[in-house]
Order: sequence, then C-alpha cells, then structure tokens
Amino acid sequence: MTTTRERAPGAARPAPARLRPSVGDVIERRGLAVLRVLVIAATVLVSAGPLLYGVLLSVQPLSNVIADPLDVIPDAFDFSAYPTALGAEEDGGFGLGRFMRNSLWVALGTTALAIAFSVLGAYAAVRLRFFGRETVNGMFLGVYLLPGIVLAVPLFVLMSRIGLTGSLFGLVLIYLAQTVPVALYMLRNYFIAVPASVEEAAMIDGCNRMQLIVRVVLPMAMPGIVATGLYVFMIAWNEYLFALLFLVQDRERWTVALGIAQLTEFSVPATVLMAGSIAITVPIVAGFFLAQRMLISGLTVGAEKG
Repeated sequence: MTTTRERAPGAARPAPARLRPSVGDVIERRGLAVLRVLVIAATVLVSAGPLLYGVLLSVQPLSNVIADPLDVIPDAFDFSAYPTALGAEEDGGFGLGRFMRNSLWVALGTTALAIAFSVLGAYAAVRLRFFGRETVNGMFLGVYLLPGIVLAVPLFVLMSRIGLTGSLFGLVLIYLAQTVPVALYMLRNYFIAVPASVEEAAMIDGCNRMQLIVRVVLPMAMPGIVATGLYVFMIAWNEYLFALLFLVQDRERWTVALGIAQLTEFSVPATVLMAGSIAITVPIVAGFFLAQRMLISGLTVGAEKG
C-alpha cells in the first residue's frame, strides 16, 4: 500500500534543481561577450579615429607631417596652425574666424526663427481642426524631400528681384524655407506626446490659447524643442550650396562652409587644413555636450508617440 506525503499548509515549495550550463552554452556566452567588446571597439575606432588623427595632425610641426604623416604621436606640440587658419587675411591668416562669426549669426538667426514659426505651426497641426489637416501634415516632410538644387534657380531669381543676394539676412530666409518643414514635422511628433488633458485643465483654469502654449506646452515639450533646434542649427552651420550661390562674390560674408572649402587647395598646409576643420567642429560638439541630456530625452519623447 502506497502512501503520499501531504505538504503542510504554508510550507515552502522545494526549490527546483538548478541546471548547470553546458559547455556549449558557456562558450557561446563568452564568445558573444568578446564579440560585443570587439564590435564596440571597432565602432569607436572607425568613428573617432579620423577625428583624433586630425587633431594630432593639427598640433604637429609641418615638417614632421611631411616627413612621416602616419606618425600620430608628435615629438613636440605646435599650435601655430590654429592662429593661421582663424586669423584675418591681412595678418597672414585665412579668415576662418570671421567666417565662423558669419555662420554663427546665420545659424542662430535661422534656429530662432525656425523654432518660433514651427512651434506655432506644429501645435496648430496637432490640436486645431481644419479642412485638409491630414494633407498638410503629410506635406511637411514632402517639401523637405525636394533636393536643394531644384530650388536653387527660383530662389536665386527671387532674391535677386528683392535685392537680397550677397546678404546674410537673405541667406537666413533661404535656410528658414529649408528648415521649417522638417522642424514642423519633428515638433509635431513631440506635441502629440503632450497629454491633451493637461491642456484642457489649463483652459478650464482660464488660460487662453497663447498662454496655454507658453506656460504649459512649451515647458513640457522643451526637450523636443532643444533637439529640433540643434538639428536646425547643424543644417544652417554646414550648408554649402546656397552659401556658395548667394555669397561667393562677397568674401567678407562667407560662411564656414565656403571658408573651409578654400583650405582644400594644394597650397594650404595640411596642418592648417586640419586646424580649420577641427575649429569649425567645436561649436557643434559643444552644442551636443551642453544639450546632451535634453537632446536624448527629446529624441526618446518623439519616438514614443506619433
């Protein structure tokens, strides 16, 4: 006669026996760990290697670079290439410092105007109801997808008629037309993530539409606005085609894109070229570091909904 043992009420269940991993599982796990380290190291080397190489070349004497370009560890540091690249032409430089000031003015002006217009447009596209609303939302990105060369001739004729060729303000208007569609599309996704119930509560408390945008929507969507602003800034800072088309005849108003293009001539020392390339990268890198936390948060918010 067989008997069964009944487990007392409240008694803990016996822990299941832990299975020891097989040799194949151990080898696979360790192999994947090693492969992950190798992939990360290779990615860092490919992405950061050329930048580091350029930095090291820019602080070496020109004679050392000519003798052995692959010697990345300098025997002595020489920072004279930076004053040469950034200095004024009358002082023996290439004027890159003045070009950077021009680009900074253009990029900041474009960013401020594009964000101001895009915030209102994106909010209207998300919250207001009007005829053709979905069609307008779809056209935001469609306009941005048009290649710049298609718009070059009409824009040049238009700017010539109103007398804004060779003007930094005219270039700001051109960049504004190029960046507002993509900024509207990006901000639209961020505003969708803002709960409509919060806006309804604010309107019940007496906020009008403009107060609602300034006091409620903008603070909640600030990470997305910062991410969009940084993206617009990079577009305006690095743009070359329209800067060449409208400013090529007036060297005093050149931007960094035109300024760095002149350094690619064979008569320019490689150390000066590297110094100029590193110098124009600093504002973008600094902007990323200053807005890193809000930028990552803004990209995450924009990906959650929309």
